[in-house]
Amino acid sequence: MEHFAGIDVSLEHSSVCVVDGVGKIVREAKVASEPEALVRFFRGLETGVTRIGLEAGPLSQWLHAGLVAAGFEVVLLETRHVKAALSAMVIKTDRKDARGIAQLLRMGWFRPVHAKSPGSQEVRALLVPASCCRPSCWMWSSASAAFCAGSG
Repeated sequence: MEHFAGIDVSLEHSSVCVVDGVGKIVREAKVASEPEALVRFFRGLETGVTRIGLEAGPLSQWLHAGLVAAGFEVVLLETRHVKAALSAMVIKTDRKDARGIAQLLRMGWFRPVHAKSPGSQEVRALLVPASCCRPSCWMWSSASAAFCAGSG
């Protein structure tokens, strides 16, 4: 039987929920938000996991890369779709969000998001600060050029 896992990612601990093919909850837990801890958790399950889902976010890329490297099939879910699907819940908790993500995976009601490669993430991390500084450099060079042109 297929099993699906939903992870609601938080900074320190992530809520994990594993459901079977008919939607019955097999296991719920709080696990450290680190790839190694999640890999240990999923490898320690008595049943294999067909697919793991995470809502796209700042930590999700890192966790996704670690789980994929460990050999799991992992999907990043589009945040607006997850929010819309889970908005019917009266009380919203991390535990219920993990349940909802697992159910979305089971039913196929999700839109996957492309996971950027680690190399792409590193390049972006270098370019973003540079792009923040560039407008002030342009203004400075334009101002100095105007001053030099005006003063002869």
